[in-house]
Amino acid sequence: MLTANATLAIFSMLGISSLAIFWAKRFKLPHTVFLVIIGMGLGLLATIPSFHFFAEFKLTPELLFFLLLPTLIFESAYNINVRRLVEETPIVLILSIVGLLISTICIAIPLFYLLQFFGMSVPFIIPLIFGALISATDPVAVLALFKEFGAPNRLSLIFEGESLFNDATAVALFLVLLEIAQFGFHGYDTVIAGVISFSSMMIGGVLFGILCGVVFSYLIGLTRENETASITLTVVLAHITFILAEILSHHLAIAGTHLPLSPIIATTVAALLLGNYGRPKIHPRAEEFVEKLWGQLAFFANSLIFILIGVLFVSGPTLNSQMFFVVLCTIIIVALARAISIYPLVGIFNRTVPAKERVPLSWQHLLSWGSLRGALAVTMVLLIPADFTLTNWALDMSVRDFLLSLTIGCIAATLFIKAPTMQWFMRKLKLDGLTDIEQIEYQEARALMHKEVSDKLEIYKERGYIQADLAHTLQLEHTKLFTESCAMVDSLSKSAKDAIAVQVLRLFAIGIEKRHLKELYHHDEVNEAVFKRLTGKLQLQHESISAGELNSNMSIHTDSKDVFERMATFFKKYLGQETVFTNIQNNYMYYRAQTIIARKVLKELESFSGNNHASIFTSEAINHTKSLYEEFRNQSQQKMQAIYNNNVQIIDALSQKLAQQTVHKVAEHVLEHVTENELITPKLSIILKGELAASSHK
Repeated sequence: MLTANATLAIFSMLGISSLAIFWAKRFKLPHTVFLVIIGMGLGLLATIPSFHFFAEFKLTPELLFFLLLPTLIFESAYNINVRRLVEETPIVLILSIVGLLISTICIAIPLFYLLQFFGMSVPFIIPLIFGALISATDPVAVLALFKEFGAPNRLSLIFEGESLFNDATAVALFLVLLEIAQFGFHGYDTVIAGVISFSSMMIGGVLFGILCGVVFSYLIGLTRENETASITLTVVLAHITFILAEILSHHLAIAGTHLPLSPIIATTVAALLLGNYGRPKIHPRAEEFVEKLWGQLAFFANSLIFILIGVLFVSGPTLNSQMFFVVLCTIIIVALARAISIYPLVGIFNRTVPAKERVPLSWQHLLSWGSLRGALAVTMVLLIPADFTLTNWALDMSVRDFLLSLTIGCIAATLFIKAPTMQWFMRKLKLDGLTDIEQIEYQEARALMHKEVSDKLEIYKERGYIQADLAHTLQLEHTKLFTESCAMVDSLSKSAKDAIAVQVLRLFAIGIEKRHLKELYHHDEVNEAVFKRLTGKLQLQHESISAGELNSNMSIHTDSKDVFERMATFFKKYLGQETVFTNIQNNYMYYRAQTIIARKVLKELESFSGNNHASIFTSEAINHTKSLYEEFRNQSQQKMQAIYNNNVQIIDALSQKLAQQTVHKVAEHVLEHVTENELITPKLSIILKGELAASSHK
């Protein structure tokens, strides 16, 4: 029940969490670890009558399972590039399914005999349940550390993919084992029922997630012009997918066979679909806000979870001396089981793939050491009924309290031992260094930054904004830094024989294309189909160039990795949504947009061709990239003209519509400008926006 005191506790915790960002940096601790310490302090503080309100807000399975967990899952999956995830699918599935099962067994067997050694007669099913729930890794804390300390992008993706999918595997396995513990093991029938239940949760979760993702992508497309509605629908999607999957899990049956769904898998797949296939359906004005909103919601959820875990540390079951040693030994068993589930499996995987797809040994060390535990493990323990017991249970604490004690100990070990040593571990393994491309990008960015500062100082000096002598001093300082960075670029480029310099500038040019393509889409100068086609093409180019393939095919715009797009194309083809008329219009818009963005790239490259910028980007890189984009522009113009010559009436009608969009874009920009400068009142702004919207749909 939500009371005034509980509400006060929630917002007090969120306020403290915000300040903890700065305190954690001062104490050089990961933010999540510092939140747990704060939670422990609040747990002790709650014993004082004046601060007892902190004790009224507790970590319940309902709070975790239906509100906080869907938020964390959706935010993480929404921002994953499905193409890159598909590339890493084999290793992700191996670690998240096979690895978790191995970890569960490797924890359960030693723990069972350890408990026997300490005189605790515990049925084998209990160590199995613990092995399942503690084998799920927490991506939130780890990925924050990876991002902060500069772990390789591919390693971060593997870890995030594994964490997302092994969460679902762990919960599915946990529920199967808990059901066996509650209703007993009946040999072959129980095994078959368990396999069916586990498979149903995984496969059914995927199918239900696709269904929800498709439905909400369509709804968001319908509400594209109203950012408030489309943003709200993303929040609804995350939680309604999770909750509906959980409700269906209790009621779905075919031919008398219960078929549960995994709400975690369903939410993950729905978020992946919306974040990749459905993202272009969100208006560009709202897209950036959606990302920030989900980042903020994830911060809220993460803050509350880790603070409440800290509170749980001091308010949980009290350990006697015997149980204390059991917990210590369990921590070691869990760490060893994680290592066993990583090294052999990755070793086998590396033997079956090409050299460039292998997972280096240093990454394996980090995958093993970086396996932090958190919210999901606590959630699963709390899902066990407080009064649940077994006929031969002889301990003086309940099953849930026993498992909670082991879980809290393992979470504490990962947070207070592994997390603080992550930076040292990465530095020791040399995983925090810059790649050759990043070194050049770093120096070029510094050079551009200091050059821009120097130019602005000159303008400010002439206008009298800054005193001449002060401006001159600052200019000398930034000119020196600019020169140093240019010298480093030149040195790095020569050592790489200019290949990397060209690679970096090509990636920079693709970034320019993406930015201007999004502007065209924002102002409806390209439709969703054309936007997706061009975005797919640019993504493929970016991947090829990042891999060092500068002469790859530049005409393709999709491949087998675009799983959701290919699925949509398949259904559109059989539903007959595409016509000759729309194809002609789309092709013309495609080449028109390609012409425009190629011109934009050439314009920006031209600004780097002067003497002041020659040493930032090498002349070889600039000349190579300019000639390439001149060819892109000329080819696109020729194809535009050919389409026009063969379809004059259709293209004239389209050109009139595009011209109206251009006029609308200018008018919209002016309206935003006069509104920001308070030339008109909000009332007039609303009236004029309505007139613009009406005229644009005529």
